[in-house]
Amino acid sequence: MNSRLVGKTGLKVSELCLGTMTFGAAADRDESFRIMDHYMEEGGNFIDTANVYSHGVSEEITGDWLKQHKRNDFVLATKVRFPMGDGPNDGGLSRKHILASVEDSLRRLKTDYIDLFQVHAWDQATPLEETLSTLNDLVRKGVIRYIGASNFKAWQLQKAIYISRQNGWESFVCLQPQYSLLCRATEYELLPLCEHEGVGVIPWSPLRGGWLSGKFNRGENPQENTRVGANKEVWEHYNNDFTWNIVETLTDVAAEADKSVAQTALNWILHRSVITAPIIGARNVKQLQDNLGASGWSLTDDQILRLNEVSELPVSYPYDLAAENQQRRGRAPLLTRRKQ
Repeated sequence: MNSRLVGKTGLKVSELCLGTMTFGAAADRDESFRIMDHYMEEGGNFIDTANVYSHGVSEEITGDWLKQHKRNDFVLATKVRFPMGDGPNDGGLSRKHILASVEDSLRRLKTDYIDLFQVHAWDQATPLEETLSTLNDLVRKGVIRYIGASNFKAWQLQKAIYISRQNGWESFVCLQPQYSLLCRATEYELLPLCEHEGVGVIPWSPLRGGWLSGKFNRGENPQENTRVGANKEVWEHYNNDFTWNIVETLTDVAAEADKSVAQTALNWILHRSVITAPIIGARNVKQLQDNLGASGWSLTDDQILRLNEVSELPVSYPYDLAAENQQRRGRAPLLTRRKQ
């Protein structure tokens, strides 16, 4: 598996990141160990978890596995923000909660440092200065190596970067947003901002919860044992012509490339500008093995264009001007203007 730098840092990570949200839930301890074993055997070194995944169990499983291997060989990422208890200070991005969460995550992960510590979402109740100064102190102490953000809006990320720069603090080196063929609004503001500021992008849900996995077809009801089938609200939201046009084009392109549908959807993301590493989650080794097949090959320009066109979102001012400017500079646009 190829390696990529995280933003403008010197940190090298695998171009496919292993997500562990299934650990302790859809994947038990033994299967989780097998998943991490296979990921390591394929050259992967980037593992992403969070304290809220299975309420700490995901971190514990990951830590138990890492204890059996050379810790320095892996880039370990986790997150803080959401409640881990019923107390008034058991959630958020206050200094109190961040410091308590770091201690708890280190204990569960059985390590004395975290490579990438990410705030899981915006906290409107806590001043950014309090959050960022606390994270800066943790980096200075060596408890964490880098900091990142997830689920921020563009203005929130830019404000955080500015405050860190103004105070000489450590700044966010990466963003973890949702991004896929079915979620391209991330291109409106977030991806251009990350490109401009040198922030790496680690997309979550690159297969949109299974919709881009090749398991579902127009006119067929999903199986109840799938993530899509288990959530009627999500099914009703995506069961429309826009989704099925993307899925059918993706299926055609996958057949041409002699790859699976999931591999093709992931490969499309891998070759978007500013992307560091999509996060791939798996319930079992077979699913992981298929996803890892997204690396090491490229879609043709024509195939990428077809996927771009079928999945593009309508844009108006000022985003249509941004798309036109990119085209005039001869660059492949992150945004494309829908033909009228």
